[in-house]
Parts: sequence; structure tokens; C-alpha cells
Amino acid sequence: MYSGASTFVEGVDNAFVFILGISFFFLIGITAVIILFLYRYNKKKHPKATQIEGNNTLEVIWTIIPLILVMGMFYYGYVGWIPMKRPPDQGVEITANARMWNFSFRYDNGRITDKLYVPKDTAIILHLNAVDVLHSLYIPAFRVKEDMVPGLPDNKMWFEATKTGTYSLFCTEYCGLQHSYMYSEVVVMEPDEFWAWYADTTALDVEVPEGANLVLMGRQIVESKGCIACHSYDGTIVIGPSFKGKFGETITVTTEGQERQIVYDAEYVKRSIYDPDYDITQGFRAGQMFSYEGEISEREIDLIVEFLKSLNE
Repeated sequence: MYSGASTFVEGVDNAFVFILGISFFFLIGITAVIILFLYRYNKKKHPKATQIEGNNTLEVIWTIIPLILVMGMFYYGYVGWIPMKRPPDQGVEITANARMWNFSFRYDNGRITDKLYVPKDTAIILHLNAVDVLHSLYIPAFRVKEDMVPGLPDNKMWFEATKTGTYSLFCTEYCGLQHSYMYSEVVVMEPDEFWAWYADTTALDVEVPEGANLVLMGRQIVESKGCIACHSYDGTIVIGPSFKGKFGETITVTTEGQERQIVYDAEYVKRSIYDPDYDITQGFRAGQMFSYEGEISEREIDLIVEFLKSLNE
């Protein structure tokens, strides 16, 4: 339990252990008293009931002692919680975006990742942004959790990791059918390693090695961005249209209130990713998808197109 993975661990765990210890003490104590009373005051030993008068001293004692214990619980909880609400003035600032059903993290140099990469022993300030519904970002090993509320200004959380390694990060607010798949990781690196990674601007866009399987790369992008939560590969209708057998076909859409027919081509795919409410496929409604502009590059769209073409085969 005392993993020491962040500076918040000790404060949260102290409160937890204190409350758990008191709970176990009373659980054992009350259970023992119940058993004792069952033995001492059963019908065989006391066939005739007798009235027991109240005891003011005893009542004061069992009022004051729980009050002290509850205030102790409050103290440990407050001491562990208040530093979480006081982010430092300086630190590595990262924007965490949540949507149904994946996380993405944007750095100041423009890099966007699906995992959270951070340096060790450095304050990390996360600006929390939910683009559709209520989400909640939780990193158990760091003992931090914060709701991500759509439209809530200046919503942020912070932490300072103290051990390198990879830690679980997931959503703890039920946000729809694929909520349980909304899982990512925090990768804590040595500061020198992190800043070298951060400065590597060649990685700002997806790299396509010579001879790479473009279809597989496109599929990986589709899955990492959470597209399969709403679009199937096999023709099944989930929330949005299926990807299967659509590329190159003529489809009916509603554009600015007017029904028209267009070709499902690369330009349509790009427009649907960056401006999803512009062309609404017949049988579906607007407002079901949010723009991925700034999160999916044009090179990634080209790979997605290669994958969509493969679904026609």
C-alpha cells in the first residue's frame, strides 16, 4: 500500500490506515460486547427482565470519544487532501483530454500522446478537459483523482511522481457503454530521459517506416483513438455508421439541412474527422461525435483511409 510513487501517497495512506484502524477496533470491540451480553444476559441467567437506569457519565463519555475520533479522521483526511488543491506556480503543464472512450495528452510543444509521459521529481499540472460527457481521471498509485466536467473552466489537478515506472490511469466515472475500456498509463521517466523525449520533434507526427503495413498502422490509430466505440468493422450499427464496405461508395448525407449524395472518399473521411457535424449520414443524427482536429494529423488520416479501404475487400 505504501508504494511511495508520488508525494501524495503518505498523506492519503495515513488517513486510510487511521480510519481503517478505528473501524476494525470498533468492529472487534462491538462484536465482543455482543457476544458477552448474549452470554451474561440470556434468558436462562435472567428469566425476569429488569429495568436498567441511564448513566449520564457514560452517555457523555460515548459522545465525546466518537467526536474526538471523528475529528481525528477529519484531520488526517484534510492534511492529505489540502496539498492536492494547491498546485505550484511552476511545473510541466499538460492538457488531458477525455472523450468517449479514450484519453489523450497534449504537451506545450504540440506533441499528443495516448499515454501520459512525465518526468520524475517534477510537478506535473494537468489541465482537465472533457469534450463530451463527465469523465474522471484516476491514477491509483499516485492517490489522485479528479472529475473532468465538460465546460468547467480552470479544472486541473497536479502531482509529483517520485519513482520511475509505468502506472495505471483510467476513468472512474461511468461514461457510457465502453467505459471499462477507457484505460491508459502514466510513464514516469528520469528527467534527462523525459526532456530528450520531449525535445524530439520528429515524433510530433506518426512515423511511417519504409515497407510498413499501412493498413495495420491505420487500424492501430482507429483503435487507439477510440473510434471502434461507435463504429464497427463488420457492418453492425453501434452509435455511428459502420466502416465496413463504405469506402468509394456513394452515400446519402444531410449537409446544412439539405440532403445530398456524396462519395465516401479520403476528403469525406478527413472532413468527418475534423468537422463531424458537417455531413450527417442518413439515419444518424448530429452531436454524436466531437472534432479530432489537433488530435489526429493528416498523415494519420491517410493511414486511416488505407485501413478503411481494406474493409471493402
